[in-house]
Amino acid sequence: MRSFGTILSLIAVVAAHDNHDQEPMEGPHQGLWYNTLPGDGGTQADSVFSGISTFGRIKYHPCLTNADVKYDIAFIGAPFDTGTSYRPGARFGPSGIRQGSRRLNLYGGYNVPLEANPFNSWAKVLDCGDIPVTSYDNAYALQQIEEGHNLLLSREPYTHAKEIGSSKKGKTLPRLITLGGDHTITLPLLRSINRAYGPVSVIHFDSHLDTWKPKVFGGSPSEQASINHGTYFFHAAQEGLLANDSNIHAGIRTTLSGPSDYENDGYCGFEIVEAREIDKIGTDGIIKKIRDRVGTEKPVYLSIDIDTLDPAFAPATGTPETGGWSTRELRTIIRGLEGINLIATDIVEVAPAYDTNAELTTMAAADVLYEVMTLMVKKGPLSFRAAREQQERFELKA
Repeated sequence: MRSFGTILSLIAVVAAHDNHDQEPMEGPHQGLWYNTLPGDGGTQADSVFSGISTFGRIKYHPCLTNADVKYDIAFIGAPFDTGTSYRPGARFGPSGIRQGSRRLNLYGGYNVPLEANPFNSWAKVLDCGDIPVTSYDNAYALQQIEEGHNLLLSREPYTHAKEIGSSKKGKTLPRLITLGGDHTITLPLLRSINRAYGPVSVIHFDSHLDTWKPKVFGGSPSEQASINHGTYFFHAAQEGLLANDSNIHAGIRTTLSGPSDYENDGYCGFEIVEAREIDKIGTDGIIKKIRDRVGTEKPVYLSIDIDTLDPAFAPATGTPETGGWSTRELRTIIRGLEGINLIATDIVEVAPAYDTNAELTTMAAADVLYEVMTLMVKKGPLSFRAAREQQERFELKA
């Protein structure tokens, strides 16, 4: 079916790449560039409101058509939305998120709370465009997403770690950030991750469980219909893609078919953090629950449904639910994941057609990924031993 030892310290990495800066987008024609001083031949980049849209205006490269290009972190789109149960439109999510990310580095891109600049670091970061995805055959579309993701994931990274990595073959692999797309895409992405890492722990930000049995969610009239944005974790558990009893939902507030849905969720290996818990334990309590559940050494996949946010902050989503977190709360919680071994991420269910013309949802999605991108940069190209050492430093800092 699917043919297709200590940490390399950031000081050492920065020294090794002393001259490596993230390249800005350049202007359209040399004749239109201005001289910063008379005769010095200076250049001017496009303004943040002009030029083509890439994530945060980082360099674009069609990575799927060039096997030689290398990167440490890559953004890739998966424009798929035919697994939705309510509002379609997330096929436009990748382009919408890129549009919402334009001003991320308007003032240089420095992340003040995390004390790092993900746009100017040891890491080479590229926007690799989108995976070609058919809108006429879900089974084939999911195969395209898996294969496209795996082609990029299995590539040699730009920066090498000297110690054994956490993949099956002991290599340090590049990290991928996928722009969805409805939440069905997480299943093929986890299949790709499994090929490289084996079963992984999952942090799942969402208002919905997404572990429903197909007969409960959608009726399962066919094998193809049984895989959708409410059942993909059920299938992932059945396929052995999840590390048992180390997965966690955060932000849950959905209605259920009955208490048995929670029982089934437990069979899939998840712990649940309800959205309303933030009122009692605050963001620090949410962060602690997540960190205690997944640890810091084993590989972790992060999946973020934008409907974790209340519709007041993110109206443009496939299945909105009131009573959610604010954008500030979600960004604070994600920053609290520093030190966790995030190997890949997706953000899903951004459907720009339902947004306001102020781009509330697409900006929120871009800002959330900015935090994730900063976490990955701060983590460095790490090994198991390095993960332990960084956790010790985090605990001392706390």
